Amino acid sequence: MDATPTDRELDALKVLWRLGEATVRGVCDEMNAAGAPLAYTTVLSLLQVMEQKGLVGHRQDGKAYVYFAAVRRDSTFRKLAGGFLEKVFDGAMDEYVVHALATRAPSAEELDRLEKMIDRFRTRSKRRKQKGGPR
Repeated sequence: MDATPTDRELDALKVLWRLGEATVRGVCDEMNAAGAPLAYTTVLSLLQVMEQKGLVGHRQDGKAYVYFAAVRRDSTFRKLAGGFLEKVFDGAMDEYVVHALATRAPSAEELDRLEKMIDRFRTRSKRRKQKGGPR
């Protein structure tokens, strides 16, 4: 399934990506510790809806359900970033990056990683152009 998580669903997914798997109580405790005061039943309902959407799965451990992420972190972030890019910036990558960098000053390490990524994409783009493929 190709469901896009809501903000709260993304918070629950982040817990599951970090922990690997957790019971409803575990997810609830982690989300509450992060500043989202949620009732156990709210988190239970959230995870049930997420399972229907294909975002999480579960296994039974005695009487408890143990939930795990059914979607990958990197592909979820890529999808969310792409949707945001199209929705907010009409696909204008340069505006997206400028606003992201203006929001929070990147560390030297982050700038190094960004430069390496740009170099990699520039090389790929040149290869595609030489082969006559799409840019």
